Order: sequence, then structure tokens, then C-alpha cells
Amino acid sequence: MRSAKAMPDRDPPGQPTTGTAVDDPDAVARLAALAQETRLAIFRLLVQQGPEGLAVGEIAERLQLAGATLSFHLKELAHAQLVAARQAGRFIYYSANYRTMNGLIDYLTRNCCQGANCDITCAPAAQRKRRNP
Repeated sequence: MRSAKAMPDRDPPGQPTTGTAVDDPDAVARLAALAQETRLAIFRLLVQQGPEGLAVGEIAERLQLAGATLSFHLKELAHAQLVAARQAGRFIYYSANYRTMNGLIDYLTRNCCQGANCDITCAPAAQRKRRNP
């Protein structure tokens, strides 16, 4: 992998991860980047890992991906500003860009229930309470 510098939009560890404003073209680009099974798996792994991220080799090992395949998909996620890269010595670490992720979530839910309070939460489906008809 070639070296990569940290993206300016990256959230420093321990900093708030409020979303940034997202417009339609940004949302389309970000959703398109996630609309591929391998990229979605990479992004989910990095979100679960937290702000420190993972070294490229660790991502490849955990997801059993070839270096060239991983490089291609990380480039696509970075282009959509969903991940950020930082170099530490000989290693390149990638982490999820939580600010971008939260901005996308905000964009998708901004007009939820036509602006009224909803009882829909972002909790996993198993944790949601079912409505009685």
C-alpha cells in the first residue's frame, strides 16, 4: 500500500462526532460507496473498531482480503470520505470517519415522520418494541 496522509475531515480520537451537512450528491456518493458487500464489511469493521482504526494488514487478515482488493475498496471509501488514513511509521491505519457517517445518518433521517417525533429508534431491530395493532 502506498502512504496516505490523514484526511482533514477526520475526527481526532476522543472528539465529538457530530455530523457535517450533507447534500444530495454527497449522500448519493456515500451510499454508492457502501452499496458493495466488501466495502460495507470494511466500513462496519472500522466503525466497530473505534476512532483508532486498524492497520491495513489487520483489516486484510480479519476480512481475508487480498492486498490489491483491499486497496481498491479503501480508495473508494476514502474518496467518499467515509474512512480516513494515517501513517504511523511503516504502517497505514484506516479509521471510520464518524463525522461523515453521522452526517449521512442525519441526512437520511432529517425529514423522518414529516418532522414529527417518531417512535422509531436507531436501536437494532431485536431491541425495538413492537406496536400492538
